[in-house]
Amino acid sequence: MTNDPAQLRRTDRSLPIALLRARETVMAPIRVMLSKSGISEQKWRVIRVLAEAGPMEQTALAERACLLLPSLTRMLRAMEGEGLLTRAADENDGRKSIVTVTGKGLQVITDHAAASREIFLELESRFGAKRLETLLDLLEDLTDHDGPSPSRG
Repeated sequence: MTNDPAQLRRTDRSLPIALLRARETVMAPIRVMLSKSGISEQKWRVIRVLAEAGPMEQTALAERACLLLPSLTRMLRAMEGEGLLTRAADENDGRKSIVTVTGKGLQVITDHAAASREIFLELESRFGAKRLETLLDLLEDLTDHDGPSPSRG
């Protein structure tokens, strides 16, 4: 192992930088879409996860929405105040909180569904549907701590 900076990958082939560039490519139009209703991308992720998975405990929600638990806890207070979700004590463990999306929260998704779909279709048409699915599979494998799934190599 060497401490020579010359041994580092060039920044144009750096995975962290490439992922950041890709994130910005994907998120820029989504931010524009969400700005029209004042919903942050973090709140959007929380609402999407809850709408898809149903009520869930805060720690699981933080993980699924890619948020740190302390950040999520602060956000949930605000989102509850905005009427986007509710929180209730877990019946089995009063220390835990179960979060549920409300009708108002679901309406946010409904209000943005067409625009969101258009953004995805534009990305898919530029990148290719098959390549996009392959990219999603590869990224899933990258974040899977058990390694690549047998069905995808």
